Amino acid sequence: MGAVIGDILPLALGVAISPIPVIAAILMLLSPRAKVTSVGFLLGWVVGIIVAVTVFTLLSSVLPQSDDDGGHPVQGIVRIVLGVLLLLVALRQWRGRPKRGEEPTMPKWMAAIDKVGFPMALGLGFLLSAVNPKNLLLAAGAGVEIGSAGLDAGSIVVVIAVFTVIAASTVLVPVVGYLIAAEKLRGPLDALRVWLAKENAVIMAVLLLVIGVNLIGKGIAAF
Repeated sequence: MGAVIGDILPLALGVAISPIPVIAAILMLLSPRAKVTSVGFLLGWVVGIIVAVTVFTLLSSVLPQSDDDGGHPVQGIVRIVLGVLLLLVALRQWRGRPKRGEEPTMPKWMAAIDKVGFPMALGLGFLLSAVNPKNLLLAAGAGVEIGSAGLDAGSIVVVIAVFTVIAASTVLVPVVGYLIAAEKLRGPLDALRVWLAKENAVIMAVLLLVIGVNLIGKGIAAF
């Protein structure tokens, strides 16, 4: 189980360092209905991560485990495909980074985030974690690692829980911290929002590049 947790840590970190969900959570924390919307968003974010990883774990567990030579060609192919897709996402992130002196472009729906209620915040959190293409690829990679490891049900639950805590940490920490000390965190949260919007595309591009290459390497080694 320890080896599997080690394998999924970079994938969980890739989900955690997602600029749009973190910025959305911060905007909710700075809105008039901060406590209601931020908690709803956090719940949706956590549930979405659990659902995505669990689905891919179940799908991976039914794949053929090995061939006559002891290799794992199916898992290898899946890892290579996921790795290549992550490299493409990394390239897109890099090419879409803000140029010097250019303001980053944010989704239009963020302008109306002050009007979001609990149900919409819950659904938004779920969509950004479970349906976002980048997160889906990372969840699929984690699912392949977990489902192909031959773990028992209890160990699988523990590994998915570890993945979820790490992946959700960048939304969890600001929300919980704000609920405890709202006024003290307003300034730092706003500064973090600005920094993420400007710099996170580069960070994500590098991280996805490393994860993608790692998955391709594991895929090749599985043959």
